[in-house]
Amino acid sequence: MEKVEVKELLEAGVHFGHLTRKWNPNMAPYIYMERNGIHIINLYKTAAKIEETSAALAKIAASGKKILFVATKKQAKDIVAEKAGAVNQPYITERWPGGMLTNFVTIRKAVKKMASIDRMKKDGTFNSLSKKERLQVNRLRAKLEKNLGSISDMTRLPGALFVVDIMREHIAIKEAQKLNIPIFAMVDTNSDPREVDYLIPSNDDASKSIDKILSIVTSAVADGLNERKAERAQKEGKTEKTEAKPAKTEAKKEAKPEAKKAEKAPVASQEEE
Repeated sequence: MEKVEVKELLEAGVHFGHLTRKWNPNMAPYIYMERNGIHIINLYKTAAKIEETSAALAKIAASGKKILFVATKKQAKDIVAEKAGAVNQPYITERWPGGMLTNFVTIRKAVKKMASIDRMKKDGTFNSLSKKERLQVNRLRAKLEKNLGSISDMTRLPGALFVVDIMREHIAIKEAQKLNIPIFAMVDTNSDPREVDYLIPSNDDASKSIDKILSIVTSAVADGLNERKAERAQKEGKTEKTEAKPAKTEAKKEAKPEAKKAEKAPVASQEEE
């Protein structure tokens, strides 16, 4: 996991909150001061929350569950797609599909539709369609890819949600709350921290701030995934050893009767004499 340095958070502008008139009183414990009509976030508290969040996310990743990253605001889209994609986690950067979590079965059907179009193109069925039908199918495929392409590998509900800007992604937050899915989020001074389970008090508007927080968070997820790989390799090594042990004991058992026969043979020859 990346080490959290307060200096680096300061350079990335993580400390800049919203205008004081837009603040949410529940964020008061995380506000350091007010400057030029803007709230300044206490970065020492941010650093502590990042460590707590990272440890929890690493555990979820190590358990084999997926973490769904959500950020549909312009300045966060590319960063989330890059960082989440690098650790092989699903993400939503276009419009949040209503019922994405609460009606997951329907969403999976749409993803399967995308896979069936791909199969049609591979087996040649696509070429047998008329020009108009091919155009319609291609448009449908492009639309599905844009909205759901990044979650095509998500076969079950995610183990957690990571959100950038909880006010903008309020539908995603509500759906996760209904299903008791843990919510991790970057929370600015204008938001209510009670909406989430793990918060990182931070500037959720500046691309530098989003990039810095996501780098640390995805680094923790990568650590969790590596831990899972190491455990699997260890288990496989143990099973190989246990399989090898019975083979050795069987070989010993086979060798014993032969040794006994060899001992009896000279005794028999002596009696004949």
